[in-house]
Amino acid sequence: MEGQARGQGRRGQELTVREEQERGGRAKGGREGRQELPPQSPEEQARAICLRLLTGMPRTRRQLEEALAKRGIPDEVSQEVLSRYEEVGLIDDAAFAGAWVESRHRGRGLARRALAQELRTKGVHTTLVQEALEQLDSEQEEQTARELVERKLRSTRGLDRDKRIRRLAGMLARKGYPEGMALRVVRRALETEDQGADDADGLGSPGY
Repeated sequence: MEGQARGQGRRGQELTVREEQERGGRAKGGREGRQELPPQSPEEQARAICLRLLTGMPRTRRQLEEALAKRGIPDEVSQEVLSRYEEVGLIDDAAFAGAWVESRHRGRGLARRALAQELRTKGVHTTLVQEALEQLDSEQEEQTARELVERKLRSTRGLDRDKRIRRLAGMLARKGYPEGMALRVVRRALETEDQGADDADGLGSPGY
């Protein structure tokens, strides 16, 4: 009985060893199989990077060029891939600029000067910047400036007039509005406010 048990124990150990060897071989083969996969070519890497970035939001050609350069993609490969993407419409700096102007003017109240600066930093060509800014005329720009001042006017009450003018005009200047327009809009808003206060006083006086 003891001999039989020892024999079974040895056979069990041999089976265990063979199983471990087989598992190790399969694991090794799996690792080797992954290592044998051919690496992506620079062109494939460039296309994958661009598609991932474009999936999140529109990008200019310059932005994609910079992203590819940071990842070590050769310049000639980048130019070839980006030119192809322009041909099929995946990159369109003109459309990007137009959408940027509409969105940033409507959402942040930015004037043409600030919008032009933002587009230039994103690598949009000067000609395309000018074409995009044609969406905004002076009247629309001034109307937006008036709306910005009206929203900010209440928070400046209690300050002296000169300080109110500086604060409100400064707010417009930071958004790219010309100094002359900013001062004109602010003074007109304060005059309207004063007129409204005078009318309210007149309505409340006993002799009215």
